[in-house]
Amino acid sequence: MRTSCCPGSVGRLPVFAALLLVCHVSLAAANGAVPGTPLDVDAATDDVTLRGDIVRSIDFHGNTHFKKKVLRQRIGIELGDQMDPFLAEGARRILVDVHKKVGYVFVEVLQNKDLLSRGRLEFTIREGARVRIKAVEFEGNKAYRNNILRAVVKTKSKKMFVLRSYYTEQRVEEDAEKLREFYYDHGYLGHKVIVKTAFSEDKAWSTVTFVIEEGQPYHVERVTYSGATHFSEEALSKNIEVASGQIYLRERAEKGRRDIEDLYRENGFIDVRVTQRPRFKEDAENRTVVVDFVVVEGSQFRIGQIVVKGNEGVQDKVVRRVLDEYGFTPGKLYNAKFAPVRDDSLLEKYVQRSTLAEDVIIQPVPAANGAPDQKDVYVDITEGMTGMIMPGVGVSSDHGIMGQLVYQQQNFDIQDWPESWKEVFFMKAFRGAGQNMRIALEPGTRFSRYSVSFSDPYFRDRPINLNVSGSSYTRLLESYDQKRLRAALGFEHRKWGRFRKVFNIRTERVGVQALDFDAPQEIRDVEGDNYITGLKVGTGKTVVDDIYMPHEGYVFRVAYEQVFGEFNFGIATASAVRYYTLYEDVLERKTVLSASVKGGTILGDAPPFERFYAGGMDRYSIRGFDFRGVSTRGLQVFDDPATAPVAQIKDPIGSDWVFTASGEATIPLLGENFALLAFLDSGVVDTGGWRYSVGTGIQILVPQWFGPVPMRFEFAVPLRKDEKDDVRQFNFTMGRLF
Repeated sequence: MRTSCCPGSVGRLPVFAALLLVCHVSLAAANGAVPGTPLDVDAATDDVTLRGDIVRSIDFHGNTHFKKKVLRQRIGIELGDQMDPFLAEGARRILVDVHKKVGYVFVEVLQNKDLLSRGRLEFTIREGARVRIKAVEFEGNKAYRNNILRAVVKTKSKKMFVLRSYYTEQRVEEDAEKLREFYYDHGYLGHKVIVKTAFSEDKAWSTVTFVIEEGQPYHVERVTYSGATHFSEEALSKNIEVASGQIYLRERAEKGRRDIEDLYRENGFIDVRVTQRPRFKEDAENRTVVVDFVVVEGSQFRIGQIVVKGNEGVQDKVVRRVLDEYGFTPGKLYNAKFAPVRDDSLLEKYVQRSTLAEDVIIQPVPAANGAPDQKDVYVDITEGMTGMIMPGVGVSSDHGIMGQLVYQQQNFDIQDWPESWKEVFFMKAFRGAGQNMRIALEPGTRFSRYSVSFSDPYFRDRPINLNVSGSSYTRLLESYDQKRLRAALGFEHRKWGRFRKVFNIRTERVGVQALDFDAPQEIRDVEGDNYITGLKVGTGKTVVDDIYMPHEGYVFRVAYEQVFGEFNFGIATASAVRYYTLYEDVLERKTVLSASVKGGTILGDAPPFERFYAGGMDRYSIRGFDFRGVSTRGLQVFDDPATAPVAQIKDPIGSDWVFTASGEATIPLLGENFALLAFLDSGVVDTGGWRYSVGTGIQILVPQWFGPVPMRFEFAVPLRKDEKDDVRQFNFTMGRLF
């Protein structure tokens, strides 16, 4: 019913109550009441009264560790909230928990209940001693030493080796649960873990003891496969590491389950489900488990038609060429390991990187032709930024500081000429074909480079990478300045999982200028401009689980280049990297070991600017040594021999051959973008003996428009070196595009 506003109508009652409400709010403000104080309105009498059951003040006494404003935030009660005795008691318990979590085990929090009726919350905190951990001990453990168990728990007597560590009940209980999971995962299914904590008389110190009753481990009696019809038990057993007689390890069994699923998914079983059901047996002498892998196969599918959606600036063929390269084409079995239905897939990642899309979703759908053994595929693309002009800066221990002004278009189309200057300015022209155009101005303190490059990853719509580039750079070296003007053309024909073929041609003018007064004779012999042309052929193979961030597999390359012009010689090079996953945590973050070897040799007489140098973070890296710090050295030759000191073998002139070998473990700390490094590097050139170094570092992958920008900070100590080597223990490289 509509309310009338005319005099004498019932509509005047709410209006009058509202006027009274305004008056009482003003009166409350004049008397110092808190703004926003709740008001009660008696609808029958239009009387407005101030409620008494609200929080008018909050105060703390005796607190030293936390400031009052922090405690107010923790209890979550605001002035003006309705006063509730249960809420007040909850706040008191929160204060107890907050203090216990930072080591005040015996804290007491008292609440003045007499003040509640007046709207005042008042707490008195008796913190007591903050309990430090004196020792963490283990009792009853026989199968695993104390140092192994200490790595499982977070309760420590020291943090970061020197910082104080304080006792908290929550952390200790969490660690006890971690120990239970550890023993369960390692086959000790009948274990028990309890915690005993002893406090000193003054309650300032504690000793935490984890009492462990290990029991006997369960061994695998046999492995069975239920529901598997497409693959034989022999074929399935090749994919798992669980076997009769082994100690039952849950992690190993779970890996076997995933491996069986992957085998089915690779062969078109999109909806396969595999579960691992252990059946435990126990008698007076033996504890065994029957591991049963239960397989629900579902149907097997082939790929029907592929529909690309959402692409306006990227041509269909750019997407389809990536799918073709990796064998994801109509008529093939639907590889649901490479392109899973529910999880992020490698194929989506590869398409996304190739098209620089914001997101790519590959989804199987029922076939349009009704075929029961087919799935059509929707490739849904959310397009991203593919080109821009980027200022930035980079810095490294090898190359110094470099400014950057880069134009890059990674969805370039050399045939899409602009129809107006507006299309050029807004980067609407030269787009769509998935080619890459890069123009870079990079002036630096020690190294300056100016370059133009064009590449087509699918030349003539085949998996052939065409590279055309021109560059000019200047590098300040030990006894001279080197200036290069270079033009290059290259082709690389690749097939997924097969050997690739490489052909490159380069022509260069190499200037050797600004020689030092004591430059060695080998440098003086090539002073001025030198002209060379090189023809290179090579092959290689890449077999990894992820081409952008490999965890398993290997990469192998070998090449030979014949150089003509003012110098005639050959350069043979080879490299190999093997990746191993050492550990995978519950968040599927992988600790990866990469073992690599690299080598090269000169066939003939090459000038110093074409020889090999090791050290630093360059191609032939031996960290702990300076950039070009491991090399054959030349004898000083002085401009004025009459006043010259005794000549020394000093500046590097390059080596005729080089070999390096290294191993590096990458341990994820925060996701995949922040990792700890541990490495061992070694190498040898044609003078001196073997060099060794060990070190550690941090790797940070900073997300940017065209992929992550790596930042590395490394510290290495040479264990063996030649007396003439240049040493540099700290190496770093940082680059950022603003």
